[in-house]
Amino acid sequence: MFVADGLAEPRPIGSMPGVVQHSLDSLRKTAVEAVTAGVGGIMLFGVPRPEDKDAVGSAACDPHGILNRGLRALADEVGGSTVVMADTCLDEFTDHGHCGVLAADGAVDNDATLDRYVEMALAQAEAGADLLGTSGMMDGQVGAIRRGLDAAGRIDTGILAYSAKYASAFYGPFREAVGSSLEGDRRTYQQDPANRREAIRELELDLAEGADIVMVKPAMSYLDILREVADRSTVPVAAYQISGEYAMITAAAERGWIDRRGAILESLLSIRRAGADIVLTYWATEAANWLS
Repeated sequence: MFVADGLAEPRPIGSMPGVVQHSLDSLRKTAVEAVTAGVGGIMLFGVPRPEDKDAVGSAACDPHGILNRGLRALADEVGGSTVVMADTCLDEFTDHGHCGVLAADGAVDNDATLDRYVEMALAQAEAGADLLGTSGMMDGQVGAIRRGLDAAGRIDTGILAYSAKYASAFYGPFREAVGSSLEGDRRTYQQDPANRREAIRELELDLAEGADIVMVKPAMSYLDILREVADRSTVPVAAYQISGEYAMITAAAERGWIDRRGAILESLLSIRRAGADIVLTYWATEAANWLS
């Protein structure tokens, strides 16, 4: 789910029909609907106002920033009934759209970014997040956040590690959803789609650093990677059916080319069959209602 600053009503996302940027009020209402349907968790992304973005993503760590306000709203409304999850990444909040702090030469500064991630993680835990989604793909991010949480006494806040996150062409609609300011691409820190072995190396590093759940992203174009990760992981495995996957099925169904419900359920089944214990999908509430 997406929550945007300054909205009085939900705002449709053009490239993802049926998905919206929520106001705080509609976020609460839709969260209740999801929990009633049986959805096991809600992953929240924040969409700040353009004027609140800066080079280091300050709004991500601000207790009054939109993501932390949204997390508090979810914790107040459905906390204890589902898992409240936070996107622990700076890309929505930086004016350059990258997932970390930039060095003087324009490259992402991995270690400086880790300090920001720890600060962001603590703010999210304080706001009520049960599980932190480390989606930035910085080296050492899981270990740094785990140490920061433990030092602050947040020993029960879990980490959902985006262990195998590929530099995919299928993220396009998501960037509209979060109002991304991305300049360039993320191929220096997200994985090369041609590289299968790196996914296992990243899995092993995240497990050693204390990840509670690991994830493969995208899902449908990387079912082979998902299977390999599931075969090796000692913790639950998640997979993210991303915006481009959602948009393709939605567009084809709108044109009458495929059966919408059948395609959605078959796509989710394929992700489960490949080894996912948990599936993140924009169809979660609808699918939960069907399956019940």
